[in-house]
Amino acid sequence: MDLDQFLASSVKTMLKLGMLLSRIRCVLVLIVHFLNWCPFTWQCACLQIFLLQVFIEATREGSLTFLLARFDGIIGLGFREIAVGDAVPVWDNMVEQGLVSEEVFSFWLNRDPDAEEGGEIVFGGVDPKHFKGKHTYVPVTKKGYWQFELGDILIGNQSTGVCEGGCAAIVDSGTSLLAGPTPVVTEINHAIGGEGVVSAECKLVVSQYGDLIWDLLVSGLLPEKVCQQIGLCAFNGAEYVSTGIKTVVEKENVSAGDSAVCSACEMAVVWVQNQLKQKQTKEKVLSYINELCDSLPNPMGESIIDCDRIPTMPNVSFTIGDKIFNLSPEQYILKTGEGIAEVCISGFMAFDLPPPRGPLWILGDVFMGVYHTVFDSGKLRIGFAEAA
Repeated sequence: MDLDQFLASSVKTMLKLGMLLSRIRCVLVLIVHFLNWCPFTWQCACLQIFLLQVFIEATREGSLTFLLARFDGIIGLGFREIAVGDAVPVWDNMVEQGLVSEEVFSFWLNRDPDAEEGGEIVFGGVDPKHFKGKHTYVPVTKKGYWQFELGDILIGNQSTGVCEGGCAAIVDSGTSLLAGPTPVVTEINHAIGGEGVVSAECKLVVSQYGDLIWDLLVSGLLPEKVCQQIGLCAFNGAEYVSTGIKTVVEKENVSAGDSAVCSACEMAVVWVQNQLKQKQTKEKVLSYINELCDSLPNPMGESIIDCDRIPTMPNVSFTIGDKIFNLSPEQYILKTGEGIAEVCISGFMAFDLPPPRGPLWILGDVFMGVYHTVFDSGKLRIGFAEAA
């Protein structure tokens, strides 16, 4: 599954080019009008802005989820580089028509399910009552989605080591959870007690090749060469990322063996390498990664968590710029139902995007609900501050 398919996986609509209902158009205009003290009248504002804006209208919706949803559509706020055809995105149109005082829009997502306000998006600035302190800004590294470089990821206070050289990440309010590469999400969900699936291929690799993987890494063999050296993988000459750091390796052909075994080997290499950095013994490391093989993220959806364990779960932290952004268990665990019907779900899910666009982290609503987010298209940067 590529990035576009992932971000749109739940949108099962047949679309045609057209205009949204005038009711929706005018609601959007009123937001811009109010925030920027637009001199146009209500009717003129509608005509002035949206006769120049291309929309897509859903003519049939086959998903019951979307038929019952409390929203009328999705607005894309990415860069023009990923716009379909020659369509000018809504935000670009606002800027080009001089409808905003600053080339900035910002999000506040309210995580309180009992609150009347679910959140706020401000076009043309920020709302100071919805964040604390100052924002930490990082540059946009690739125009398309709002992409930036993510630093180290920590479970508790322990570095996972997977992003020491930087990982690509995007911020996306259309993604409910926080998505990342399977090896790291497996470690996170294992640490918080998430129910996963047992991988026979993973256990096979650990039992038969675990010692050899350890020895090859200790000898100094490059991680991306290990599975090829063992004979579980053979490659075809493309870009390859095994530990979150992009490298170019000599690849020969498609997998020499079963692709699932090859993938399991690559995950095991990531895990062993990370544990080596923490100076663990071979026996302890192989036992640990064998446990990880029992708790791979469910490919069909989220991982279930024992609600009673929340007070003992570790923080999960992300390094952005020069600051560490913590997520507490109460912030990354989602609850549904009440009483005996209450279910707790991990806010982390696996998402593997192949090179050259991946691997990639997606900081969705789980993260944005905790941190007020500023998208600055004028200075090509993204800012995060504690939400209030």
